[in-house]
Amino acid sequence: MAAAGAGCAVYGWPPMGLAEISPIAVQLSPFDPQATSLETVAGGSLASLVVAAPPGAVERRFVLAHGLRMLRTGGELTALAPKNRGGSRLANELRLFGCQPEEDARRHHRICRCRKPPAPKGLDRAIELGGLQVAPSLGLWSQPGVFSWDRLDPGSAALIASGLSFSGRGADIGCGIGALAREVLADPAVTGLALIDIDDRAIAAARRNVTDPRASFAHADILRSPAMLADLDFVVMNPPFHHNGRQNQALGQQFIATAAGALRKGGVCRMVANSGLPYEAVLARAFSKVFQVARGGGYKILEAVK
Repeated sequence: MAAAGAGCAVYGWPPMGLAEISPIAVQLSPFDPQATSLETVAGGSLASLVVAAPPGAVERRFVLAHGLRMLRTGGELTALAPKNRGGSRLANELRLFGCQPEEDARRHHRICRCRKPPAPKGLDRAIELGGLQVAPSLGLWSQPGVFSWDRLDPGSAALIASGLSFSGRGADIGCGIGALAREVLADPAVTGLALIDIDDRAIAAARRNVTDPRASFAHADILRSPAMLADLDFVVMNPPFHHNGRQNQALGQQFIATAAGALRKGGVCRMVANSGLPYEAVLARAFSKVFQVARGGGYKILEAVK
């Protein structure tokens, strides 16, 4: 098991000024391709940890439980979250683990500080509930905190219903747990498919869900490494259009630019989008042809040829 350097770590990106973070703290977020996975940090190896607590209750308790597991007895835990995104529950959740938190409120956040008790309670159960598991409604491996972790989101369902028939080498950008990739690889004309996602938990699940030897996997930020793919025959994607609970069209626009850069001339991009998002103009600037394949249920399926 890995040990975090200098005995201090941070999970996520707390707002500046709300928590004291060492410049040598090791990042543990699954959304950072350079981070250390919190599951690999040795128990009792940390003197301090700062957690930007996730909004989902099961995911948040999973992270807090791992945090307490990683801390040495008496080690300091600082956990914070916006009041309306889990922050109001933080203190009570830490008490249930046997901690005695001190709570502060600043800039719409709740900030809790505590020391790891000699015998914290309920850590194993919280880690089990929030860990990698088979989602019953999907029959696929997933994990709380992954996008649409326990159901097929409507956008992906619409994309699958449109028919995913391709040939040659392609990529599933923002692959999630691999639901789209499984459909793409059902076509024997596909010779290779790169599954890429910024969430390490999604990639871990996708590796279990997609066992086809034509598949490859990458935990990467495709927006910061657009050159990692080139000369592809096709790209399939369900790009995000929300960030921190707010609509952000720029994310979809960046996905489109990345897809265009990865495709060969004549290559095809098939994507799903919320029906109200004006991506056609963005596609038209990067591709020679743009078609609407299907529309319904609040979504549209767009196809573009480079």
